[in-house]
Amino acid sequence: MTEQQRLELEAAAFRRLLQHLGERSDVQNIELMNLAGFCRNCLGKWYKAAADERGIELSAEDARDAIYGMPYAEWKARYQQEATPQQLAAFEQASKK
Repeated sequence: MTEQQRLELEAAAFRRLLQHLGERSDVQNIELMNLAGFCRNCLGKWYKAAADERGIELSAEDARDAIYGMPYAEWKARYQQEATPQQLAAFEQASKK
């Protein structure tokens, strides 16, 4: 496999991950954090960091919007639910590790 092919496959897999997360708006970020240690906001930060490393101008807001597929405020209003006490406790426990 060439370097270009690897990059294309990685990009395709990332786009599919974003599509999957977009289709699963029922999965809350805190659930992702508790189970996987990252969430949509983390992906937005990583996307921004990648742009910064390459000297590509991209605001944190635009990076996050690219991950969510819409403005973050809109996603929050449509899909974000209040975290349950159990989710918050699991997050607190995971944060101590």
